[in-house]
Amino acid sequence: MRLVTWNVNGLRAVLKKGFSDFCAAEGADVYCLQETKMQQGQAEVDLPGYSEYWNSAVKKGYSGTAVFSKQEPLSVSYDIDAEGHDAEGRSITVEYDNFYLVNEYTPNAQDGLARIEYRLAWEVARRDYLKALDHKKPVILCGDLNVAHEEIDLKNPKSNRGNAGFSDEERGAFNALLEAGFTDSFRHLYPELTGAYTWWSYRFNARANNAGWRIDYFIVSNRIVNRIRDVVILNEVLGSDHCPVRLEIDI
Repeated sequence: MRLVTWNVNGLRAVLKKGFSDFCAAEGADVYCLQETKMQQGQAEVDLPGYSEYWNSAVKKGYSGTAVFSKQEPLSVSYDIDAEGHDAEGRSITVEYDNFYLVNEYTPNAQDGLARIEYRLAWEVARRDYLKALDHKKPVILCGDLNVAHEEIDLKNPKSNRGNAGFSDEERGAFNALLEAGFTDSFRHLYPELTGAYTWWSYRFNARANNAGWRIDYFIVSNRIVNRIRDVVILNEVLGSDHCPVRLEIDI
């Protein structure tokens, strides 16, 4: 099975930059998008043969997730089954015969860690949600998780220590997720690969210089790690400040 995650940073903008051509060439079974910044129906998404599922924020033009699936899921649910985490369109869960796929756009802690308390509350609620799913079937979590886990996962770790996305609190929460029975699929395959990033600032010519962060992930239940075939960062694909990531897995 081929799964693709991509923070498109505004789907309507990416639709004008070759999104449909990318999807046609990629031929994934499922596309998981984050930061769609739109409601369903505000633009035509030309993906024939795919069922589509949307979770849009109450606030227009903000956040939002979407899933496009060739195979009709057994069920679809929205958010993470936790009060207070249901207004920003940050998660969609699609259930298939052998696994759950959770598409997530994790809240950003913001400059000065202004939103760190909400972010950490989300982390606890989401971890509990995934553990409950994992008791039923294996889980694949994908999306923009807004954290670089280790120093190898960003170009300038020293100067970014303590900043949003590389705070001790967020990295600790990521550790807690892995300790709950999950694996970072990319680092499982490529534990020492440097320069592997999925997001670049629009400032300072960061993408051209590959001064980026790896904050987009496929996290899998430990018991299906041996089914991973490959994880590929598609950094040549433009259109957003993030690039897509592909997971190939036998499941």
